Amino acid sequence: MVDTREAAVREMDIGRPAAARMCDAFLGGCHNFGVEREVVERIGTSLPGITGAYQENRAFLRRAVEYLLAHGVRQFLDLGSGIPTIGHVHEVARRRTRQFRVVYVENEPLTVAHSKPLLAAEINAAITHADMRDPQSVLESAEVRALLTMDEPVGLLMSSVLQFIPDSDDPEDLVAGYRAELAPGSHLLIAHVTGSHDPAAARTLAEHYAETSDPLFPRDTDRIESYFGDFTPVPPGTTYLSDWRPDPGMRTPAPYRLLFGGLARK
Repeated sequence: MVDTREAAVREMDIGRPAAARMCDAFLGGCHNFGVEREVVERIGTSLPGITGAYQENRAFLRRAVEYLLAHGVRQFLDLGSGIPTIGHVHEVARRRTRQFRVVYVENEPLTVAHSKPLLAAEINAAITHADMRDPQSVLESAEVRALLTMDEPVGLLMSSVLQFIPDSDDPEDLVAGYRAELAPGSHLLIAHVTGSHDPAAARTLAEHYAETSDPLFPRDTDRIESYFGDFTPVPPGTTYLSDWRPDPGMRTPAPYRLLFGGLARK
């Protein structure tokens, strides 16, 4: 795959909030700093109950990974993974099987530095410091080459990451390039912030993220659905995440319907 998109060289900066550590803070993790916690607190004041959206996103990821494991997928490539704690992919997989392999991809250097010790004892998982906007650097990384066999089915996970890709970086073309590299039987997972149902809440969330190192770009549901291309949707198709194969007796969804996505098969 040849890609002319310019990947940013991201420097370590603990003085500005980073989306990965903000997510960790929302989920109750300890791998974050005061600057992230301050923004998280302000978001919570502006959008009471917003923590539920982050929990909803993680619950969707778990359900989708469990579905993939049940259908024979044992390899996972998680783009823009954040810090792999609080029920992340390798933990979900390990509860089901020892025959799994996971590569996390993250471009924020401090997030990678935090993640490596967490994965040091996990022989079936690793993190690579790469920018997902440069697919070649991702797919040719030492970690991907060591752990994943790309001519076999892979679960390609884009969980709440495309919302940080600006239109100037052509997210449609970026996702299409990754889809083309997947073997038959692979699956693509996408979760994305949308303003289609709660535009005011999405706008408020984006305004807060504009203060961070990771501006947020909510998109409408039709556009998010288009990222799956000609892949076959796994029922119930693209939908708000709380409606995607909810657990029996699942508690009331988050007060904002901001997260849209699904899972589709090549």
